[in-house]
Amino acid sequence: MTVGRGYIGNETLKIGELAEMANVTKRTVDYYTNMGLLKAERSASNYRYYSVRELERLHRIEEYKRKNLSLEDIKELFNQDKEVSSVIEETELQLKSKLDGLNEELREVIRLIEKDEKNELLLKKQISHESIALIQSLLVLLV
Repeated sequence: MTVGRGYIGNETLKIGELAEMANVTKRTVDYYTNMGLLKAERSASNYRYYSVRELERLHRIEEYKRKNLSLEDIKELFNQDKEVSSVIEETELQLKSKLDGLNEELREVIRLIEKDEKNELLLKKQISHESIALIQSLLVLLV
């Protein structure tokens, strides 16, 4: 993927800019990139550009080094972070799916209430126990 300069909200830095901002050498940035600790995007003219997230990551690398962690240990930490992020994303997708189902059930309840208030027994059958538990949990979080 090629990138360019000046995209709004997607600022990129050349290797020298990144190195200067992180107070390291360009050679250090290059080494970390080759190790897979930093990720660079190539422009059409084959320049390497780094996102601002990579600057934050570079600061974390330097912080870990000050705590006497090896670069291999740091790489392993980053891989664990990636795995945790993946699990979190999967969990968020599952929760979103459950909330979408709950939202659909609530729409049906509202529709039935608007249609006829005497359908209380029907309403109780329409709402699953899991949905009731989710509603109660949401109420606890919101209150």
